Amino acid sequence: MASSRYLRPLAKVGLVAAGYIGAFAVASAVVAVHIATTSGTDRQQYGAMFSFGDDLLFLAVFGAAAVVPYGTALFFLRPYRLFWRVLSVTALLVAATTVLMFNYFPPQPSAAHSAAKAWLAFAGLLRILISPFFALGCLVATVIAPSRRPRLALLVATAMESTVFVWIAFTWFFRFRPQ
Repeated sequence: MASSRYLRPLAKVGLVAAGYIGAFAVASAVVAVHIATTSGTDRQQYGAMFSFGDDLLFLAVFGAAAVVPYGTALFFLRPYRLFWRVLSVTALLVAATTVLMFNYFPPQPSAAHSAAKAWLAFAGLLRILISPFFALGCLVATVIAPSRRPRLALLVATAMESTVFVWIAFTWFFRFRPQ
């Protein structure tokens, strides 16, 4: 294939879009196979739970499959220094929200006594659950970043996202494991 500098901008956008469409197709196929292999009375009886699990499976597979078009887009954006500066600062700010939500996340389910604390607990849970996707995105951007400063900022953002998620995962694992 020719070097990326020889591709027209519309071809680059088309290539990235095709990659995301492919990631969507792969995720849809995986979920369809999962639904076909788990169809039974449990799926009918507990439809909402299975539906939520199917949604999580779709998001996980799509997130993993979208790494290729995301990396391709970042590769095409390597020459634009302003983009990398904005991306690295934004990544640090987004990673800071994980740390902030981790601090507000209640250690016990009964710790949420007000509506505000309950909302913060819910928002913290959602933010922490999507942190692996942000960590993966920051890691890919770290590898592709054209210079040292954005690379270091993206690496710090990756570490922040990963650390909070791993800490919460181990906390939950040891709290809820059978005794």
